[in-house]
Amino acid sequence: MPVNLPDNLPAIEILRKEHIFVMSDLRASTQDIRPLRILILNLMPLKITTETDLVRLLSNSPLQIEIEFLGLKSHTPKNTPIEHLKTFYKTFEEVEECFYDGFIVTGAPVELLPFEEVRYWKELTGIFDWARKHVTSTFYICWAGQAAMHHFYGIQKYPLEKKMFGVFSHTVNDKSFPLFRGFDDQFYAPHSRHTTVSAEEISRQPELTILSQSEEAGVYIVASRGGREFYVTGHSEYSPLTLHNEYLRDKQKGLESVELPKNYYQDNDPEKEPVVRWRSHANLLFINWLNYFVYQETPFELEKISELGELS
Repeated sequence: MPVNLPDNLPAIEILRKEHIFVMSDLRASTQDIRPLRILILNLMPLKITTETDLVRLLSNSPLQIEIEFLGLKSHTPKNTPIEHLKTFYKTFEEVEECFYDGFIVTGAPVELLPFEEVRYWKELTGIFDWARKHVTSTFYICWAGQAAMHHFYGIQKYPLEKKMFGVFSHTVNDKSFPLFRGFDDQFYAPHSRHTTVSAEEISRQPELTILSQSEEAGVYIVASRGGREFYVTGHSEYSPLTLHNEYLRDKQKGLESVELPKNYYQDNDPEKEPVVRWRSHANLLFINWLNYFVYQETPFELEKISELGELS
């Protein structure tokens, strides 16, 4: 099934060139089926790139999906045209009374700040609280995962001596957990962050379950409320060249601590193409989330989401 996107979203033409089926609002309205409603709060600076990366993964599901984008009132991005934001992004006031099958919150380049010093922290945590009553399952990525665990459970983040940067091997703690159906015993995912969370601290919280870890990158995926919330510390949604572009960006800034992303370039040579090790598991991760924790759990009447408890 295709992804239903707002007319003229830049991601549409990019994805069509990749032979990914997307449809306009007009065509979708003629299909006699209730699509899954997915809301994306995009906190990344390069919003069009992130939109495309996420839609690419969501499009691989056999389910029809209707995507909306959410922006913050208390933060105006500098790297995305204001016309794009006005055309494709809704304010919280516009969605506050709505219900969604799924919600994705991206990372943000503010991880070195204390949470409470982030300019939009109050608005963001208000949205986190809203999601618990208006969304079947929420998928928090990177800094958003750290922020949500801190807000709900008091989990702290800790600065790393050097940036966790590259593609790392991970294992699954419970192979029967539906989110990892079809996964190999070892799988790869990109990371790009300056902070980490403590597995020991998370384990002391009875409502949190560490589902996947990496010897080198640490905690990867944490769940709460039976799968109504997932906290993912890495970037499985990254496209093949995202880490390369970040590496070049940091070098151009003259940062002395910039290192090559690990396990990424052929022969560890930045002049050669990256080796993409994470694409299949990234697709499985999002497909399984949509299937087992959104589609199979969400009520047909979205308003009844507020009546859901923990997922079984």
